Amino acid sequence: MKSTYAAAAVITFMAAWNNFLWPKVVLVNNDYQTMPMLISNLRSGYVTDYGVLMLAVLIASLPTVIVFLLLQLSFANGITGAIK
Repeated sequence: MKSTYAAAAVITFMAAWNNFLWPKVVLVNNDYQTMPMLISNLRSGYVTDYGVLMLAVLIASLPTVIVFLLLQLSFANGITGAIK
C-alpha cells in the first residue's frame, strides 16, 4: 500500500509543480509567479535567448527529477501493482 501512495505523491507533485493555467488566472501581481509562468515570460518578445530559456527549463525540472529519483522504486512498484 505504501508504494501506491508514493506513486500518487509523485504524480500529484508533478501536476502541482507544472501548474500553469490556474496561477495565470488567479495571480494579479507579477511579483508572485510560478516557474512555468516565468519560463513563459522569457519567451515573450521579439528575440528569445535560448541559453537562458534552457537554463530555466533545467532548473524548473530539477525538483521533479529529484522527487522521482528518491521515490523511484516505490513509484515503479505502485504503478505495476495497479496493473494486474
